[in-house]
Amino acid sequence: MTTPAPPTVRPPRRRLPLRHNYSCPQDFPDVPVLPTNVAVSGKPALDGVVDDTTTVIAAALDQVGARLKRLRMQRGVTLTSLAAATGISKSTLSRLETGQRRPSLELLLPLAQAYHVPLEDLVGAPEVGDPRIRLKPRRANGRTVVPLTRQPGGLQAWKIVIPTVKVDPELRAHEGYEWLYVLSGRMRLVLGDHDLVLGPGEVAEFDTRVPHWFGSTGDQAAEVLSVFGGQGERMHVRAKSRHE
Repeated sequence: MTTPAPPTVRPPRRRLPLRHNYSCPQDFPDVPVLPTNVAVSGKPALDGVVDDTTTVIAAALDQVGARLKRLRMQRGVTLTSLAAATGISKSTLSRLETGQRRPSLELLLPLAQAYHVPLEDLVGAPEVGDPRIRLKPRRANGRTVVPLTRQPGGLQAWKIVIPTVKVDPELRAHEGYEWLYVLSGRMRLVLGDHDLVLGPGEVAEFDTRVPHWFGSTGDQAAEVLSVFGGQGERMHVRAKSRHE
């Protein structure tokens, strides 16, 4: 009778220690190690970004007072008249300009409207990387006025669209000097004893202390380019064609 052979007993396999499943940066020597933000309570850690933003905002607000005072001085406006135009007390305006009062939206909006400047000009908002200029038209006496200059003081330029509404001329006079260029349509200009009609490409310049009025005439709106110097500034021609 044959005796069965004993079963073969294999030695147990040696279990090698596992590495960290490529969880450490050292396992990837060719891959740069990037900083990791640690999240707390499900919110990303953005302390550095928040701190930088707060610093930029604080620096911008610190410059608002000096900017407001410089703008007021350039315009030749007193605190009393500015208070009457904005409804903000004279003492508050003074504290804003000296930095003793923190600027707020409720205070800056009336000031931007009184000075006819964008709000970002008062707070010194940084320019964005968009080269396009976003002009903000506004309505004034039934006309559409588009400001073309952004800096206060000196010569100011506007594009004015005058509708064909028939109105009686109301002449007025004020300090300054104005230059009008007709882009399209026909413009009627009443200047002192003169009553003129200008077409596209024609220009008129005059001292605004002379009583004047201009409007649209004809069957379409008139588009006019206006350059005005509140202190009597005038455009200076530095070059002319040889044929002139």
